[in-house]
Amino acid sequence: MSELNDKLRPLLDDRGLLTDTADIEPYLVEWRKKYHGKSSVVARPKSVQEVKSIVDVCIEERISIVPQGGNTGLCGGAVSESGQLVLSLERLNQIREIDSANNTITVEAGCILVNIQNAAQEARRFFPVSLASEGSCQIGGNLATNAGGINVLRYGNTREQVLGLEAILPNGGLFSDLAGLRKDNTGYDLKQLLIGSEGTLGIITAATLKLYPYPDHSVTAFVALKDLEASISFLGLATELSGGTLCSFELIPHIGLTFACRHVSTCEPPLSSEHDWYVLLSLQTSGSTIDLDETLETLLQSALEANVISDAVLGTNETQAARLWKIREGIVEGQLFEGGSIKHDISIPVSKVPRFITEASEAVGQRIPGIRPCPFGHVGDGNIHFNLSQPVSMTKDEFLSRWEEINELVHDIVDSMGGSFSAEHGIGILKLNDMHRYKNNVALSTMRVIKKALDPENLFNPGKVLPHS
Repeated sequence: MSELNDKLRPLLDDRGLLTDTADIEPYLVEWRKKYHGKSSVVARPKSVQEVKSIVDVCIEERISIVPQGGNTGLCGGAVSESGQLVLSLERLNQIREIDSANNTITVEAGCILVNIQNAAQEARRFFPVSLASEGSCQIGGNLATNAGGINVLRYGNTREQVLGLEAILPNGGLFSDLAGLRKDNTGYDLKQLLIGSEGTLGIITAATLKLYPYPDHSVTAFVALKDLEASISFLGLATELSGGTLCSFELIPHIGLTFACRHVSTCEPPLSSEHDWYVLLSLQTSGSTIDLDETLETLLQSALEANVISDAVLGTNETQAARLWKIREGIVEGQLFEGGSIKHDISIPVSKVPRFITEASEAVGQRIPGIRPCPFGHVGDGNIHFNLSQPVSMTKDEFLSRWEEINELVHDIVDSMGGSFSAEHGIGILKLNDMHRYKNNVALSTMRVIKKALDPENLFNPGKVLPHS
């Protein structure tokens, strides 16, 4: 790679090229530590022109590129192989423009998600993409994986927030469409092709995103369900009675509450009695046309009368709401202390969520006695994180050695219900076998045609998303 380094150094400043082993190491460590990168060089451009110059050199040298944002992905999408260049977008981090009249914000790929949220708030606007890693993940990675999060129910995935995109394509060309138009029927929507492609079709450098009126009033409730089936009935009531203010609707099992409260110091059980299943929901509104406190009270009273919930505690101010949301956020952290965890990011039709959880829990319990299912997450949009903690009597290594076996068992059930094995975390390298096993052959062959047309030399994040034919 020495010849490559010699060509790149004049294009970048002193902080723009990393070749020292200690400096490179943080870019090689994957979030879950399931994979470890092998690249010996990291480029850190600070402008779009520098990104283009790096790509031009790599095209000339036939060096493949692995784009990387905050390196918070969960599927190995930013993991490098020997001889590849890691292209970090972290220094491309400017907020270029906030257009309040157009309700848009134009940001560079390296902007940390929470900084975009804060910039929008300062302009009395709201950017709705919100997820656990928002303090470190970058918008370029959110776009490349079409991230989801807790607000998808009302606002949609990251894909729905994009009005314009800027990217460097595998031929070195600069695709630039940042106008922020809500109507533009001039042929194929190329930005949507790049969103969710995990850097295999282009390197996203900037985006123009939708903003919304800032929600100046919100209420939160932690609700005990009568049973798992009641989650769907309660969701129906919440949708019907909330007047379009329902923003989040998160399923929490008792075991998840236990894990969070056992291991996360700021978590406490919010209800005096124990229940098998809970929902954490939030209503949000802008202006004063809807009284959210009254709306929530009416909803909970109706749910009690319909016998779908049995108890509830309210978070009517920011401190109370934050305390309740800490439980939801603490589930994953708590699982870390319970040993090995086999994780699934699945989506199914909302109506089938209880059936899936029941059947999948029974199936994995038969396969590994003592396994501890902890299914939680975005039941409002059918996205369940079906996480499985190791049996107390089993070693971590023994349990994790059965990852692929259990994945196939769970994903077969998902597939039988018309669901998806990847809801919001992407494919990377973790789910290549799943793509081969479950993805429609026509869809796969079409994806390969697109990849070949845009990246004939296979230089952009090779080995990700698409399995070998």
